[in-house]
Amino acid sequence: MGEHRVEVTVNGRSVSAMVEPRLTLADFLRDRLRLTGTHLGCEHGVCGACTVLVDGAAIRSCLAFAVQMQGCAVTTVEGLTPSNGAASDGAASDGAASDGAASDGAASDGAASDGAGLSELQAAFRAEHGLQCGFCTPGFIVSATALLANHPDPTVDQIREGLSGNLCRCTGYQGIVRAVQAAARARHAGHGAGAGHGAGAGREADGE
Repeated sequence: MGEHRVEVTVNGRSVSAMVEPRLTLADFLRDRLRLTGTHLGCEHGVCGACTVLVDGAAIRSCLAFAVQMQGCAVTTVEGLTPSNGAASDGAASDGAASDGAASDGAASDGAASDGAGLSELQAAFRAEHGLQCGFCTPGFIVSATALLANHPDPTVDQIREGLSGNLCRCTGYQGIVRAVQAAARARHAGHGAGAGHGAGAGREADGE
């Protein structure tokens, strides 16, 4: 099977590569670019663990082919993490990447103890206990990013609908909903989601 050249922007970096037509975007990101924060779960487009942004829209990278990304801008969970020298939202790196951006992105509580290096959304997931094992967390972070771009002040129903394509087997989803609410409040307030936007306020807004 012949290879085709694809030119794509990944996390703001121009990438040009020869790929087989059957190579999925998920495998391209993980195996070729070592961006292992994009997790593979069901590989049928059901679980949402492999969610990435393509031109700002959330898609399942296990259902897309790398050759389809010609001329597109792809953003993975690594691209959503502030580049201030701190750790990414992953607990540990999966290995060195060719472009130096292979941090896993699995668990949002793996960065510095003071929360440095986390986006508002990532910090909110940590503060509101929106993760446990962390495997699904990158997909939720990416999907929630797209949700907040379209609905800066979402209702609980909008959050649940917007994240309905992502499955979590640990949290029961309440902490995830609170995390998205906290991130939205933090953006409106102009500062990060911390103790002032803690679980108590989130539960009150969630009707618990």
